[in-house]
Amino acid sequence: MKTGARTLIEALQREGVDTIFGYPGGSVLPIYDELYSSSIRHILVRHEQAAAHAADGYARASGRVGVCLATSGPGACNLVTGIATAYMDSIPIVALTGQVPTGLLGNDAFQESDITGITMPVTKHNYLVKDAADIDRVVQEAFYIARTGRPGPVLIDLPKNVTTGEVKSGGGTVPGKASLRGYQPTYQGHVRQIDKALDLIARAERPLIYAGGGVVLSEASAELLEFAETAAIPVTTTLMGLGAVPGDHPLCLGMLGMHGTQSANYAVTECDLLIAVGVRFDDRVTGRIETFAPNAAIVHIDIDPAEIGKNKKVDVPIVGDVKAVLQALLRRMQKHSDTAKWMNRINTWKMQYPLSYSDDDRLHPQYVVRELSDILKGEGIITSEVGQNQMWAALYYCFKKPRTWITSGGLGTMGYGFPAAIGAHFARPDLPVVDIAGDGSFQMNIQELGTVAHYHIPVKVVILNNMYLGMVRQWQELFYDRRYSYTELPPVDFVKIANAYGVEGITVEEKDGVREAIETALATDGPFILDFRVEREENVFPMVPAGAAINEMIGVRQR
Repeated sequence: MKTGARTLIEALQREGVDTIFGYPGGSVLPIYDELYSSSIRHILVRHEQAAAHAADGYARASGRVGVCLATSGPGACNLVTGIATAYMDSIPIVALTGQVPTGLLGNDAFQESDITGITMPVTKHNYLVKDAADIDRVVQEAFYIARTGRPGPVLIDLPKNVTTGEVKSGGGTVPGKASLRGYQPTYQGHVRQIDKALDLIARAERPLIYAGGGVVLSEASAELLEFAETAAIPVTTTLMGLGAVPGDHPLCLGMLGMHGTQSANYAVTECDLLIAVGVRFDDRVTGRIETFAPNAAIVHIDIDPAEIGKNKKVDVPIVGDVKAVLQALLRRMQKHSDTAKWMNRINTWKMQYPLSYSDDDRLHPQYVVRELSDILKGEGIITSEVGQNQMWAALYYCFKKPRTWITSGGLGTMGYGFPAAIGAHFARPDLPVVDIAGDGSFQMNIQELGTVAHYHIPVKVVILNNMYLGMVRQWQELFYDRRYSYTELPPVDFVKIANAYGVEGITVEEKDGVREAIETALATDGPFILDFRVEREENVFPMVPAGAAINEMIGVRQR
């Protein structure tokens, strides 16, 4: 006979799990005892939230399911923000939580929390296991649900008596293949709908592809690029879609939306056909929804039927896996329209309205990001925190490959980037990993300096330090008469803090020192902190004010 904990470890190994991010506690001690002699690598984070974010970063960088582990009560609750972050961005993770013994459930026992109830709104599915014989099946189903269809997080709650309980010989037999009644994702698009889309493409004079995170998740970047090049259709991407097409490709317009490029936002406004691929028409993209693509017929491709028509009425819905649908479009495409005039117009916009910032001797955050981009040349993984740092990274770093840009999109989680970078490193140890951070966001999970020091993880952190909660301050400046209510942060010596953990760092205050500092950090064998003291009241532009149309940008050269 073997215990439930041993059964769990063996089930994880069958799923190909090589790394778990976690933090031990009383209710998960049986699991940790089995991990002690297991081939699975366990990374001890310094806070459970970081475990969830690291599992998330691992999943985004690798395309595999990330795994995190926490004890019952506060440990499990500390995972919630990370689980919600993964849920909003459709990231496949499996969260394992300890629980009090089944006989104590509902008794307000020490470190009891109803974690399945708490996480029900932010998981694709969750389980409370009450019999050790069910562990094999539950683990198989959890990984299957997490990675198939529209991916997402799944939680497995494991009472202590279940992990210590014995699984009888012959019990807990794993079915050959997971099969769940009522869960049958649609992968192949309907041929009739695909042909309708092709008919619109053949007749369109001003077509535009609007690509999102679904392209990256379905590994469809090559198909998207071939489709765009074959039909000569320009591409704009969401924040989550950056890297789906190379940022320096002639057809790429960069990001659209609240902080999108002028050329992208103008193209959306004037196109006559919008091909939405793996997107959800969220408010940060569309601005005032009735003014978004007002002159366009809309084709929407997505694996989740619930997203189609949810925010924007579409003319041709295609439910299916993005990769499969794009392949079908390419196979069945016989003709397409001449887009030469449209591309000329777009290229004129790109030349007239490039991204710009003050070119002077002061240290601007955009300059830091551009220097980093020039040094790495797309060969690396960039994570980010949330706020101005995230937008500057999205606008000024040239992403050339999918799964090289890892950030919190839907939930907008401050403190995400640093632990996500840890996870990304273990997924892709062959690539440099850099977290672009703000001083506010970095302090939310700064304790993970202990983790990178402990395991000598070569993550580099670029802090764009303006001593403000920058994005909130920007809104206060523009819309609240510069009443900076509780957004100014006192100066912090991040290098000294890093040094206290045994991590090297450099503080940079002059523009001339930027490139050398970045090159020094990248050449260092181990973690490194770069504290760039940037212009304090620099703003992110372009910007679409709340409630405006996306072509009504401020902080830009007007047409």
